Amino acid sequence: NFLVSREPPHRPILLDFGLTKLLSSSVKHALAKMFLAAAEGDHVALLSAFAEMGLKLRLDMPEQAMEVTNVFFRATTPATEALENMKSLAEQRAKNMKIIQEKMKLDKKQVKRFNPIDAFPGDIVIFSRVLNLLRGLSSSMNVRISYLSIMRPFAESVLKSDMIHGPSSNPKWVYDSPVHSDVEAKLRRFLVDLGNADRILGIQVCAYKDGQVIIDTAAGVLGKYDPRPVQPDSLFPVFSVTKGVTAGMVHWLVDKGKLKLDENVANIWPEFGINGKDQIKVNHILNHTAGLHNALAGIAEEDPMLICDWDECLKRIAVVAPETEPGREQLYHYLSYGWLCGGIIEHASGKRFQDIMEEAFVRPLNVEGEFYIGIPPGVESRLATLTLDTSDLGRLATKPDTNRSSPISTSSISTTLPSSFTFEMVAGIIPLSNTLNVRRAILPAANGHFSARALARYYATLVDGGVVPPRRTSSSLPPLGSHTHHPKFLSKKMSINKKDGSKKDTNGSTSHESDFYIRIPETDDTSEEVDTKIFTHLKTKTHDAFLGSGDYKDFIIPNGKFGLGFKRVQTTNGSIIGFGHSGIGGSTGYCDINNRFAISVTLNKLSFGALTGEIIRFVCSELHLPVPQDYAGSQEFIQKPVIN
Repeated sequence: NFLVSREPPHRPILLDFGLTKLLSSSVKHALAKMFLAAAEGDHVALLSAFAEMGLKLRLDMPEQAMEVTNVFFRATTPATEALENMKSLAEQRAKNMKIIQEKMKLDKKQVKRFNPIDAFPGDIVIFSRVLNLLRGLSSSMNVRISYLSIMRPFAESVLKSDMIHGPSSNPKWVYDSPVHSDVEAKLRRFLVDLGNADRILGIQVCAYKDGQVIIDTAAGVLGKYDPRPVQPDSLFPVFSVTKGVTAGMVHWLVDKGKLKLDENVANIWPEFGINGKDQIKVNHILNHTAGLHNALAGIAEEDPMLICDWDECLKRIAVVAPETEPGREQLYHYLSYGWLCGGIIEHASGKRFQDIMEEAFVRPLNVEGEFYIGIPPGVESRLATLTLDTSDLGRLATKPDTNRSSPISTSSISTTLPSSFTFEMVAGIIPLSNTLNVRRAILPAANGHFSARALARYYATLVDGGVVPPRRTSSSLPPLGSHTHHPKFLSKKMSINKKDGSKKDTNGSTSHESDFYIRIPETDDTSEEVDTKIFTHLKTKTHDAFLGSGDYKDFIIPNGKFGLGFKRVQTTNGSIIGFGHSGIGGSTGYCDINNRFAISVTLNKLSFGALTGEIIRFVCSELHLPVPQDYAGSQEFIQKPVIN
């Protein structure tokens, strides 16, 4: 509370501090994050900030949440404009309530009583009161004040002060979880060294050997402006690592007798068999020899958000024409691969893509909540945010690689993108990939959101021919598979017991908060563990099917870098040791067949892939395992970056 002196220079006269509230550092961080998210239109960061501050919504309406937050931080208006401004806000509120009414199927009486907010933290009440008092004061003085311009530097300062990236200044930089082996203990020390050299922002590494977890490490922070620690259950966007999972879904349907590898796609997907595509077979799609490598390549130029429209993209790719004869040349289908495989999966199964993914892998592998292609609402608080290692990827802007073109490179584990792919294009992908619309989209070529431990479990299953490892092979918390795969929002028919926090529906059944956001894990007793097999007919031929070898050798281009959906992992002497897939910036997953070894790396500071190579070489060296050719030497990444 203060007065202002009448005489120039009109000094403020402090009376007292009035009603005050000391905010904790976590609440200050959440408020700053909420403010910057609203300023930049970042829906993911906004919902994450809500979760951090304890603000819970009863339904998923990110667009409306953004609008309300912008109203919260809106500029003040002079008293002469106040009436018109309030009228505009009332109209917007009525529009939002109309959307809520339609979404929740409420009648007019119910919508008047419905509150979309389930929990509103007290600290925010005080903060909003201060803003409203200032807004009223500014209005009465007929001045226009922009909260955005005034508060932004303070919000950025709060976040930067919390950003203790490196291990040297942050003793909890490596997440506190059990050490599974001597190799993991050594790896953690190695990661600390890399972190101190500013090579790592956030990272997860998980590895299986002989069906057991030997590494499950998380370190660093979730984002450049998100100092929360990376945990074992954090979700990382992994780009083309996704293709290896999509390929597995096609093979799963083959195993179930829903389709054949040498079957014409048009037999499965009738709309596809036009414009010269009638002879394209399933194996051509998996082997990147369908001649559709540039299909829908310019879709983002027409409308950046069009790639998020799954059904529209399937319609469009069904009518494109191939550029080369099917089966003749291996040309990397960097984006079209996802829609081609996705259309096959849906038409062969008669089910939605994500339903098949859950049936084939999520539930059998017990990776609920950590294995998505297109995230559901409710997991935003666990998302890592991508950023560029500009000192590394910046070399794309100054040193073009004349060897890089659409045809498969001779060495990159994740193959290559078109020769026109530039630093500016990579830089443009990052903000787009961080948006909520893209993260929620079904993009089976590039939109996987996995934890490293879920991805490693997937490859540990494939390396054993589809036999799922025992559930309790890792004691890292929270336990793998403990999250609800589709978090639920409170329904309009739920009532809350204020005494114990339980919720009761109209049928009288009671559940607790944990039922809506986390599933209590089952007992650790594995004495009666029964082997789960995701493949029943392929059995010992699974590896041949993935690699395009043995009985499947005629389904692929000879000496190509791809098998049937997976990159063939080989050593420097040309020996094929396994299969996998990696993505732009360094995330990867692969397995070594003979050594029953599977490893995954997920990270959020995107680079050429040299960092991933150092980690792979370190682990393989400690375990005396062969190193994949693409990770065999650091100089290779300078010449042929791992980006796709």
